[in-house]
Amino acid sequence: MNFLRVFILYIQMLALLTGCTLGPDFVLPEPPKVADYNYGGDSAYSLEADGVAQHFAKGDKISFDWWRVFKSETLNGLVKEAIANNLNLQAAQASLRQSQATLQAGYGIFFPQVDMSFSPSRRRFSPAQFGQASTPTIFNLYTISSTVSYTLDVFGGERRGIESLEAQKELQRYTALATYLTLTGNVINTVIAGAAYRAEIETTRQLIDILNKQINITVTQVQAGTVPYLNVLSLHSQLSSIEASLPPLKQKLIQTEHLQAILAGVTPAEWRPSNVKWDELTLPANIPVTLPSELVHQRPDILSAEAQLHSDSAKVGVATASLFPTISLSASYGYNNTSLADLFISHGNIWAMAANFAQPLFHGGTIWFNRKAAIETFERSQANYRQTVISAFQQVADCLKAMEHDAETQAAQLESLHTSEEALELINANYQAGLVNYLQVLNVNSQYQQARIPYLQISAQRLQDTVALFIALGGGWNSVELATDATNLPDKVQ
Repeated sequence: MNFLRVFILYIQMLALLTGCTLGPDFVLPEPPKVADYNYGGDSAYSLEADGVAQHFAKGDKISFDWWRVFKSETLNGLVKEAIANNLNLQAAQASLRQSQATLQAGYGIFFPQVDMSFSPSRRRFSPAQFGQASTPTIFNLYTISSTVSYTLDVFGGERRGIESLEAQKELQRYTALATYLTLTGNVINTVIAGAAYRAEIETTRQLIDILNKQINITVTQVQAGTVPYLNVLSLHSQLSSIEASLPPLKQKLIQTEHLQAILAGVTPAEWRPSNVKWDELTLPANIPVTLPSELVHQRPDILSAEAQLHSDSAKVGVATASLFPTISLSASYGYNNTSLADLFISHGNIWAMAANFAQPLFHGGTIWFNRKAAIETFERSQANYRQTVISAFQQVADCLKAMEHDAETQAAQLESLHTSEEALELINANYQAGLVNYLQVLNVNSQYQQARIPYLQISAQRLQDTVALFIALGGGWNSVELATDATNLPDKVQ
């Protein structure tokens, strides 16, 4: 086997020639150099509404289980169940494992390729093909050999290819994390929406009950001749309008429950509704806000765009290397003999060494334009990366402003609700004192219930915009060990 040692040493010497790599070297574009998300600066607090003024703490870290800020154990359980069973997340994790296996397979190009073969055959040899008149012979031939081949990566095309595969693995990793983040946001939003719809349905039913009582009293008054029949028609019109609003609310509630089932990886028939009550949810007062300079390292979609940019940069190097020569070495060593018992005798050994140098000369412009296409793809990825960053900053800015405006709207709706509540308390006191009739009490109670519905809607919106801010900031996936093993995301959520 001295021949094999010499050949391997030869490969090692030539491998020293493979130190160059064709560019471009990957350089990440600079993120926006801004200190705030909104023009004129970001507010540190929102207006106090319903007893909560949300504080935006810039630079604070987001916990990976950030949904616990809503203080609902039922919600925490639903998020954990969805992470463990969601099929989209499982598909994303499988894609990540596939990219890891593809990368490991790609590393094989850096090692000599060694194969072994054994070929028994029976042959008929005719001396006539060599101009001899002797009798043809029939014999057995046994051949055993091993082959070693190695491609010299002189211009770095293979290394750039592996670099691209590594970036694709990172892309799949951040895609899995983006799926995870979107999943948690969707689960929380469905819980909030479901709780709000249940509260609205209950309020609407109370309104319907009040109007029915008003109609009964008004009909009695009409029969007594104290009020015109027009009052009954007016109340019936209000009742029909409110009753018509109830089925759409029920449908929206059903849709949120069905969506929860899908997020948990089961059919709607297999899902038991969570029935989270409105008062089980708490609006968080302290909101950690990632610094603008750190946002590009926090959001999975930005990191995915960065990985795609890196991959496309490496592909330019691969396309450039294809313009240059490829050099490969190969060698084989073995034995053959007409007798299997004498296969390994010394005079039956065979060997060969070869080198191959291939330089592309003319391919109709294919190689050149493939490189040009790779460059344009890289330029597109640069633009996509910048657009992703800008869109991310916009989403955070929108959420911060939305939470401020939600607080203002909620404060106004709460003032209306409190006014209606005070009026209801006053009319009840007057009724007990005999100063007003029961119909007047029902009228004021109806106004109170009608004021409660928009209050519930804006309260739910404030909660959902808080969720949207956590999602826009990228969640807290990189604050713990979670970042290093995306394939075990469900196991990290306790």
